[in-house]
Amino acid sequence: MSVYRENKDAILTTAESRDLLVFSILRESRCSECNKELWKGDFLFKEGERGLCMNCADLDELVYLPSGDAVLTRRARKYSPLWAVVVRFSRTRKRYERQGILVSEAALDQAEEECLADSELRALRRERDAERRAEQDQNLVAEMAREISRLFPGCPPAEARTIAEHTARRGSGRVGRTAAGRSLEEAALTLAVVAHIRHRHTRYDQLLMRGYYRNEARASIRDEVDRVLESWRNPG
Repeated sequence: MSVYRENKDAILTTAESRDLLVFSILRESRCSECNKELWKGDFLFKEGERGLCMNCADLDELVYLPSGDAVLTRRARKYSPLWAVVVRFSRTRKRYERQGILVSEAALDQAEEECLADSELRALRRERDAERRAEQDQNLVAEMAREISRLFPGCPPAEARTIAEHTARRGSGRVGRTAAGRSLEEAALTLAVVAHIRHRHTRYDQLLMRGYYRNEARASIRDEVDRVLESWRNPG
């Protein structure tokens, strides 16, 4: 078995940031110094062209902390006088991805104690942040519904609310989450209303289900959309 060779770019990038880099290997290898067999999933440290086991690299006293808890990781790294980043090559994404860190056992113990001590406080803060975001979203929906009703007085209030809720949904990527949508710009809200009319008041969905391309389906129902849009703009 040959010494496991890693991507030099990954080593240089980490060296520039002054982090020690340890590889979780994907194939069998050997330590260049003690000739110890290393198996898939074992850790290997590169020293120039040599691949070293944790013992020969003087990293054997460190313990592995997988990624997943950002607060615990940050604290453990802060308290550990020696630490290293663990990466593994993803064959699917063709790049090295961070798996966790190696830190001293004492640092991990201290970090875990601190996290346990303030876990309730952090949970409360997350809850408050979630409530604040929910309140902001509700306010945005209410303002958006009012503006839609102003721009389209013939739009039923329930539908104005539905349009606002749909387009302002957090994480949706819809127009209501854009800067234009949040600032209640007429063009952005009109796009949201048109999309609603297209799905709720025309044959658009049925056409898509019948195999129409999107542009073909939109062209087929354009007159229907325009009629509803005009009746909502100028009711009576």
